[in-house]
Amino acid sequence: MSDGSAGGPRLLVRDLAQLVTAPVAAGAPLRGSALRELEVVENAFVLCESGALAAVGSMRELASHALDGDVEELDGSGLCAIPGLVDCHTHPAFLGDRVEEFSLRAGGASYEELHAAGGGILSTVRATRAGGAEELAAAVRRHADWMLRAGTTTFEGKSGYGLDHDTELASLEAVAAAGGVPTWLGAHSVPPEFDDADAYLDFALAEVLPGAAKLAEAADVFVEEGAFSVEQARRYLTACREASLALRLHGDQFNELGAVELAIELGARSIDHLEATGESGARALAASDVTAVLLPASALFLDRSMPPARVLADAGAAIVLATDFNPGSAFCESLPLACSLACTQLHLSPAEALAACTVNAAHVLGLAERRGRIAVGQDADLVLLDATDWRHLAYHLGGDLIATVIRRGAVAWAA
Repeated sequence: MSDGSAGGPRLLVRDLAQLVTAPVAAGAPLRGSALRELEVVENAFVLCESGALAAVGSMRELASHALDGDVEELDGSGLCAIPGLVDCHTHPAFLGDRVEEFSLRAGGASYEELHAAGGGILSTVRATRAGGAEELAAAVRRHADWMLRAGTTTFEGKSGYGLDHDTELASLEAVAAAGGVPTWLGAHSVPPEFDDADAYLDFALAEVLPGAAKLAEAADVFVEEGAFSVEQARRYLTACREASLALRLHGDQFNELGAVELAIELGARSIDHLEATGESGARALAASDVTAVLLPASALFLDRSMPPARVLADAGAAIVLATDFNPGSAFCESLPLACSLACTQLHLSPAEALAACTVNAAHVLGLAERRGRIAVGQDADLVLLDATDWRHLAYHLGGDLIATVIRRGAVAWAA
């Protein structure tokens, strides 16, 4: 493989037990058999320069690369390198917690019952509105640091716990300031000051969308009973598309209401959740360009059925894994845990799980040309695992196996 240009800070990670990545020649997103065809290099090295990957290969190839000048070396003995993990579905912009709700649910209350009684999303809306922009920004930084320690080098972060003008925009600003990719989840729930969803959407599209479109990369909507109908979601997403935002949907989490068909109709980047999706929906997604973002930690946390990952993958759908990190239904920032659940509960292979939270997740964010692979020219984002076989990422259930996180060619965190 080739060297990058000379100059700039350089970091050499050498003597790695293994390095694993999706093949450079493969497109994104990966589907079918390509999702399982990872490239594993034994006894490997990685050279980072000026924030990008300058050279990658086996140690026997290292001598062919000029290493004149200052080079910081990192001993990778006994470690495996994987691409920096990409979490394309998180809700980090919130204040407070829902531990009392968690306790009630453990005692038998359902998520829908808590939501109908004023709990759920709206309880976090109240707590988030009560804080200031600085407090919210500090919370997002804290949550982003949790993700980093779990190996996430790129994260998407949604608003949706303000549902007013100022808090929604402050949420997007906080995500961007913490290094995340902001998504405007303006249609998360109907806040209590509005009589119905249509009245709230009138406000959100007229008053919030103009500012959100300047800050966010995408827009998202929660299509579900008690949230927004397909017709309301179509109106919201169409307006957001006209404002040049990419489109995403929360769909089929509890009920099949037509969200899959809407996502395909509008050419959305993704539809996320899919716990209630049947075989016809899976086949429709497989025949489309809409990626299926699977959130097994959420299904586990709520004791719901898992999404039909095996059906989707075997049909040829583009599948992605994410955490759904949020205070109510998935208080989990760990993509390694999501990979374990993907293998044990969704019946994906370790290779499929890794590709789903690296290159395929980067595709959802429009970043597949720069993130999600360990390849020359990509951003130098990688994670070193304290294991000699990369499959420990999923095998070690909830394990503390992240040794070092490298982001843009510099050590961002080390155990």
